[in-house]
Amino acid sequence: LVISGPSGVGKDAALAALIAARPPGSLRTVVTATTRLPRPGERDGVDYRFVSHSTFQAWLEEGSLLEHALVYGEYKGVPRAALEEVLATGADVALRVDVQGAAALRALLPGAVRIFLAAESEASLVRRLTSRKTEPLGALERRVGTARREVAAAREFDYGEWRRVDEESDERHARARQPHPFSHAAPLSFPFSRSRRQPGGRPGRDGSVPVGHH
Repeated sequence: LVISGPSGVGKDAALAALIAARPPGSLRTVVTATTRLPRPGERDGVDYRFVSHSTFQAWLEEGSLLEHALVYGEYKGVPRAALEEVLATGADVALRVDVQGAAALRALLPGAVRIFLAAESEASLVRRLTSRKTEPLGALERRVGTARREVAAAREFDYGEWRRVDEESDERHARARQPHPFSHAAPLSFPFSRSRRQPGGRPGRDGSVPVGHH
């Protein structure tokens, strides 16, 4: 399972909710490595694996990363050994990656189910990013501009979902019940971009499967 979307859209919260909804141990995640500094409250090995640029470069040279990307001036990547370790347990695996990483994983993991998360509005995304108070105005403007471009990639995913991302929003109401922009299917569903069925989902007449099935 690959979860992606613009910065600040709530990928961490969505992943945590999916794991909580599954039987213990049946869905596990692989922690992404990054060269950026931790934000307040982030924990090494839990939110990200924070490493130096030299360590990341050594991993690249060794082929130790499944995929990597330069995101807002810092590197991110999925450690190959960590993914293999989780797969060896027989559990389903969820990866939380940026849109660049998701594009790379499409070729590397053709059987993965890919979900794109989008903010319900640009204004709510701006409020969310501003509330973090971790970056100057110029950096925030770049993130919003990147988000506009990344939304165009949503059609390359299997599913899409609007999310309410304002800081004050209750996470229980994270799914905004608005018409879905990616297809003519019912809200919060997305037509398959590939001609295959995923286990556990029952396609509708238009070939779509509700996000809740996965």
